[in-house]
This record gives sequence, C-alpha cells and structure tokens, in this order.
Amino acid sequence: MKKLQLLGFVILYTLFSISAFANTLTDITGKVFDAETNQALPGATIFIPDLKVTAVTNADGEFTLKNLPSRGTYLVEVHYLGYKEQAKTVNFSTTTSIEFSLKSTAIETREVVITGTLISSTSKRNSASSAVVGKDQLLAPSTNLIDALAKVPGVSQITTGPSISKPIIRGLGYNRIVTLDDGIKQQGQQWGDEHGIEIDQFKSDRVEILRGAASLMYGSDALGGVINLLEPSTAPEGQVKGEFVTNYSTNNGLTANSLMLNGNQNGFVWRARGTYKNAHSFNTPTGYFPNSGFNETALSGMIGLNKSWGYTHLNVSNFRNNIGFFEGDTDANGNFVKEGGDPFLDGDFKNRTLDYPRQDIRHFKIALNNNFVLGNGNLKADFGYQQNQRRELEDGPDPSLFFDLKTYNADLKYYIHETNGWQPVFGLSADAGKSLNKGEEFLVPDYNTYGIGAFAYAKKNWENNTFSIGARYDFRKNNGKQLIAEGEEVFAPFENKFSNVSGALGFTHQFNDELNFKANAGSAFRAPNPAELGSNGVHEGTFRYEIGNANLSPERSYQVDAALEYEGKIVSASASIYNNYVHNFIYASNNGETIVAEGDNYPVYRYGQVNANLYGAEATLTIHPVSFIHFENTFGYVHAQNTTLNRPLAFIPAGTLRNELRFEPKIKGTNDAYLSVGINSAFRQNRVDEVFETPTSGYTLLNAGIGATFNLGKQAVRFSVSANNLLNQRYYDALSRYKPGRFDYENPSLGVYNPGRNITFGLFVPFTLAK
Repeated sequence: MKKLQLLGFVILYTLFSISAFANTLTDITGKVFDAETNQALPGATIFIPDLKVTAVTNADGEFTLKNLPSRGTYLVEVHYLGYKEQAKTVNFSTTTSIEFSLKSTAIETREVVITGTLISSTSKRNSASSAVVGKDQLLAPSTNLIDALAKVPGVSQITTGPSISKPIIRGLGYNRIVTLDDGIKQQGQQWGDEHGIEIDQFKSDRVEILRGAASLMYGSDALGGVINLLEPSTAPEGQVKGEFVTNYSTNNGLTANSLMLNGNQNGFVWRARGTYKNAHSFNTPTGYFPNSGFNETALSGMIGLNKSWGYTHLNVSNFRNNIGFFEGDTDANGNFVKEGGDPFLDGDFKNRTLDYPRQDIRHFKIALNNNFVLGNGNLKADFGYQQNQRRELEDGPDPSLFFDLKTYNADLKYYIHETNGWQPVFGLSADAGKSLNKGEEFLVPDYNTYGIGAFAYAKKNWENNTFSIGARYDFRKNNGKQLIAEGEEVFAPFENKFSNVSGALGFTHQFNDELNFKANAGSAFRAPNPAELGSNGVHEGTFRYEIGNANLSPERSYQVDAALEYEGKIVSASASIYNNYVHNFIYASNNGETIVAEGDNYPVYRYGQVNANLYGAEATLTIHPVSFIHFENTFGYVHAQNTTLNRPLAFIPAGTLRNELRFEPKIKGTNDAYLSVGINSAFRQNRVDEVFETPTSGYTLLNAGIGATFNLGKQAVRFSVSANNLLNQRYYDALSRYKPGRFDYENPSLGVYNPGRNITFGLFVPFTLAK
C-alpha cells in the first residue's frame, strides 16, 4: 500500500511540474549526408542526451527536432552504421538548421558522447578515463550485466558461479564502486561477497564505465569508479518501437527472454519491458556443481513528458532473483554428495527447481528524473526510492537471514549555460537509509544512515583544450541499533559521524583529429558502511564469521591518471596509466582465529585498516588492414600493495590480455555478418595475501562466434552463435569465490572450477509497430 501511495505522489508531482516551468517552442531541422559523396544518409539517429530527444532521418537524410527550448546550448550527437559518430554543440537561440557530414570508417569508434560525468561532452573533451559498452556488446552472450562489462580493460568481476557477479574497477569493488541506474545510486547489499547487482541486464541501451575516483560527482563510495546504466533513448515523435531478445546457453541451460516497447506521441513518452531468465546447475570441465541454478524476473516501465521546458520521466522497476547454493560435501573420490551423504543423480543437476539453501532477492525502485530549463541554465532534479530485500533460506520458505533496506535519494544540479567557454555546475545531494533484520539469524545490526553533500564545478573549453576543476563537501552519519537476544548482547549500539572535502582537476588536449591526451588528479573518500562497523555473526554465503569495528575511519583516496588516445583510418589505440593511494583502506582479514557457531567451526574475519597503493595500466589496439578484417586487442593490469604490512593486497584481479580476430564478409541478403575467433588470457596471480588467500595459475581460453542480420520481408532479425571456453579448459579465476582456499575453511583443497564449454544461441528482433 505504501508503495502505491508513493507512486501516486510522484505521478502527481510529475503532472504538477509541467505547469511550473514554461518556455517558448522551437524546432530545429537538419540533414545528414556522406562527407565524400554528399549522398543523403536515411535512417541516421540524432539524439540530444541532456533533453532525451530523438529523431531519425528520412529517405532524403532530413530530420526535425521538435518542441525544443528556445534558448540554451546543448550537445547533439549523430549515429549511423559504418560512419564515425559526430557531435556538435548547438546554441538553440541562434540556430534553426544544422548539417552533419559523416565520414565512413571501418573502425568501430568509441561512443562520441559521455554523459556520466557532470557535463555531457564528447569523449575527446572529457578528461575522465572512460569506456562505453554499446547495445551490441550488451546483447552478446553473458549470464548477467557485469559479465557483459568485464571485457573492458580495467574491469573485472568477483563471481559466485554464473549467477552472481560484482564489478571490480582497477582493483576496487564492493562499496567503492557506484552503480547508477535511472540516474539514481543503486543501493542494495554491496558490501557482501555473494551479493550481485539487482538490475536487468537487457534494460540498458549502453553502459558508461568511468575508471577512477568520482567522489566529486557522487560523494562517498566512488573511490574506484562509476558504472552508469543509460536507459534506451525515447522513440522518435509519433513512433512505437520495440525489441525482442531471446538466448539459450548449453552449459547451464540458461534461457533468457526480454520484450520491450517504447513510444512517443506529441512528447508523451513511455516504455515497458519484461525479462525472465532461468538456469539449472552450471557445468565445469569436471562435472556439474549442484544447486547452482537460478531464475530471475524483471519488470520495468517509464512514463514521461518531453517538452520545450525540458523533460520529466518516472521510472519504476521490480527485480526478483532466486539463487541456489551448495552446502553438501564430497566423498572419498572428490564427488559432490548431499548433506546426508547420498550421491547426486543426473536429474538433480538439470532440475530447474532450486533446493535449499538458496537466496531470494527482491529490489523495487521508483526514480523521478527531471531536467527543467530555468533562467540561464538547466535544473536537473533526480529523486529515488528503493527497497532491497535479501532473504537467505536454509531449509524452508522462512528466511534465516533477512535484510530489509529502504533508501531515499535526492540529487539537484544547476547547470549554467556556457559563457566564453566556461560551464559552471552547482549541486546538492541527500540520502537516507533504514535497514531492519527480519530473520532469525543476525549478521549486521539494524541501522539508519544519512548523508548530505554540496559541490561546485566548472569546465573551460578553448581551442583544442579543456580544463575542469571542482570541490565537494560531504557529511555522513551512521546509527547502529543495539540488539540483545536470549540475554546476550549481539550488537552494541554505535554512532559515527564523518565529513570530508574532496577535489578534482582535469585536462584534455587534442593534438589533431586523430591524437588526444587527457589527465586527471583528485581526491575521494568512502565512509565505512554499517557491515564494516557492526557485523557480528556468520556470513553464510562466504563461510566465515565476521566481526565489525565501530572505530573505523573513512577511507581517503588520492589518485592521478593519464591517457593517450589515437584513432586513425587503419589503427586505433589507447594507453593509460594510473596510481591510487588509499589511506585507511578497510578490509576483513583472518589471522588463524576460529569460532564455533551454529554447530560448525568458522574462521573469524575482523575488519581493520591499512594504507594501500594501487597502480596499473590499460591499453587497447585495433587494427583494420582492410575494411572486412578487425584485429582487436586489450590489456589490463593492476598492482596492489598493503603498504602498512608490506605485503600484497588481497583479492586483486590478475592481469588480462584479450585478442580477437573478426572477419566481416559482405554476403548478399544479410547485414553485419561476422565470424570471430578470440583468445582470453589471464596471467598467474602470485601476488596474494598468503595469510588467507591462495594463488591462481594463469589460463588461456579459446572463444568463437558467428552471426548476421537477415531481412524476413521488411523485418530485420539478428541471429548469433557464440562459444566460450571452446576447449573446455579447467581453470580458476583469481576472483572466483569458488577457487581453492575460499570455499571451505575446513577443507581448503576443495575448489570448483569456473564454467566449462558454453555455446549460446541468440536472437534479436527490433521492430516498429507505428510511425
């Protein structure tokens, strides 16, 4: 009932806001054509990211952007397959018509516009180290959202089989990464090893990954970087568009189906999507891992208005995921057996009904996103409500552990239109969270958390240079509640207050159209989370007993990075280096201490602090000797040291090298046909904290893929087949929670290999219902 009341309130706010701001209308017309032949390019997409306005060129390459503000300067971008993306900064008060002359290219250029920073800009004018994962890559076979992003240099994932993945950027993860969805910080149980991201992997059209400290934009937690999920652009005026996605994977029988509809009528925009995924236990090169299946249901929708005064969009999503876990044993031959010692049958592995124990994860979210033309600028106002419920079911439907977290967010930014090259931004943000334990067992106390922040930022563009500077102040308060059970104190009360001032500098220089340089320096901070401050209990998913520390101090990060990017006709390349020093780095460690709890013996992990230094490099190289051959290579490496104890920092990803050769022939009756062969290599990870972590060997995986787009009448259908780990290689990833030494404390030799050979068949059908 409360959810319905809240939903009704935000709908009323949306309707009221349309009369609160007024602005005269303007239309801008334009044309998109080939720069060499002057031939019109029909079907090109024109998009204004800050206004969420979309148009498509007609048969003559012409377009009209309707109901735009009559003043202000905005970035307008154009996309067309086989051509370099282009973006222009357009002053709406002086411009009525614009033209885009696109250059053809065989190179898959980076997305030209980055929106996850404070000011949307072209990649060359954006100093942040960033990467964009587009729709094609998100549709590539993967079991979850983070799995699809982990191919980006500098991005890794902590995995618990195929069902759970957590992002790692430049060696940092958990609460050190901010995930933005619908413009709102995703708030769940980020602190837990076995807690994934509660977001539909098909929901976004593209994902921006900002590598490096971003506290200036998002306050606490953005030490390592930001994952910004961008919703599909609104449909062009008068159209109803949609898409259908279906995948099947042989390894764990994963079926994934998603349907989306998207419409626009006179500026009234809407979108609806439903996704369902189901999988049985996954198969390793040595056999199936019992009760590792999962099923996932995600529903989301948006209604809104795009008008001359800006836009207001109301997004609602509901996500549910059920994940099985194994709590059995092994027999004398090393085979998995049930808790009573009975063997698993073949039918058990492919049974899609999950056994106990398992997780039941639910995430409900409402986000109201607004951008109003106000005075000599724009006011962006984002409001969010989230409820994250995580149930851990041991032997029946009643949860043993049950976390119920409600979070409220508000974020205001005022953008002053560019004057003499300067673009200032001022912002305020606030959040509040309340977490309750509703289960029979306890790990973290009930708690309340509050945060508020304010910042000022300015960006200066001149000739081929860009300079940015900003500062931010943040305050956070955590209140942990006392709990006494059966006459014993389980959790002692605590109250912490933290404040911080952070700053950032950025610079870019374009030597010419092909060569670009960017550099950043900044500080960031992260307040300890309630799990680190107050834990006291068995963390079932990690097989350990955790004890928090109420006296922890905030982490403070000081980071510098630099990148050089080149984009030519035959070769494109980039190289970046970074160094990140983190003072008071928080982590849980075990020094041999054990405790008997719930009838079992568990290692005790206590939270403490050290100083840490992380540095590394990322590189890409793409070679196109001819238009139909693409040779793509990426490299990433991070070196992390616990400088206080002079030993490696624990659980750091191994260096990776990815190579892919892609052949794209021209076949009559098809578009975008390709055949690819790839090699993914991970180096040996010997730099481990040997007190409680084991090294991992290097490995090399062979992958392959084939696909094309066919026209069935007027309907385009894209079909693909991909094979991962084609040779069924046995390997442990350095960040797998199932590698030896992490899964079972009493039997550290027990380990579960990463998934074996997996062949995925995919179908993608974009369609238009009305024009």
